[in-house]
Amino acid sequence: MDLHLDGKRILVAAASSGLGRAIAHRVAAEGARVAVCSRSEERIRLAAEQIAADTGAEVAPSVCDVSEPGALTAWIDGVAAHWGGVDGFVANAGGPPPGRFGDLAPEQWDTAYRLTLRSALESARAVRPHLGRGSALLFMTSVSARQPVGTLALSTIYRAGVAALAKTLADEWAPDGIRVNHLIPGRIATDRLAELDEDAARRRGVPAAEIRTEIERSIPLGRYGEPDEYAAAAAFLLSGAAAYVTGATLAVDGGLIRSLT
Repeated sequence: MDLHLDGKRILVAAASSGLGRAIAHRVAAEGARVAVCSRSEERIRLAAEQIAADTGAEVAPSVCDVSEPGALTAWIDGVAAHWGGVDGFVANAGGPPPGRFGDLAPEQWDTAYRLTLRSALESARAVRPHLGRGSALLFMTSVSARQPVGTLALSTIYRAGVAALAKTLADEWAPDGIRVNHLIPGRIATDRLAELDEDAARRRGVPAAEIRTEIERSIPLGRYGEPDEYAAAAAFLLSGAAAYVTGATLAVDGGLIRSLT
């Protein structure tokens, strides 16, 4: 399938590792020009160099802490000015720490808000002036946006807000031909997921491998997903092949989510 991404200008936030990096790599392989950011100058430089070497694409790295007010706006405005606009944006951030509601201090809620929900709000506000007809904004959340996860209170509450933001903007921006969608990763094998499995293992006093085996039994396809499987769905939603898809929530989860809505 031709995704019509050749020469498109795609920005992917928090892309030095994990799902963000996988998406940046995939859209670069499809011919897009890609701008990526991370808090770490060294990590984002190395990621960009590797993606460029693998794909032959133009990959522009920048340092940006998405939880720092104004940082995303400065990055987005700078890239848009250099490239003359934006065709696609992936709003992404590292996940907030695990914990149950009663275990979390007020400052942890404030930090998680800046990282998760506020960064999504700033991304949308900053990128909107640079998006034209046929462009796309993609939000990323987690299974917790569809069904609460008791040990992920911060993620459950703030990512639900991001999901609501995606729906709100899909309605508001559709008359201008801008598509907004929402992509949910299930159990995708990243460093972040390994950390969550380790946390669950500590809480229960069992090996992390036992946690993974138990969870895999609950997934209809019987395994964790690979980052590129998730990235393929992201590339589709960013592309012209999804020209009639907006306001959608797509779960790449091997059938893990059982809810009907």
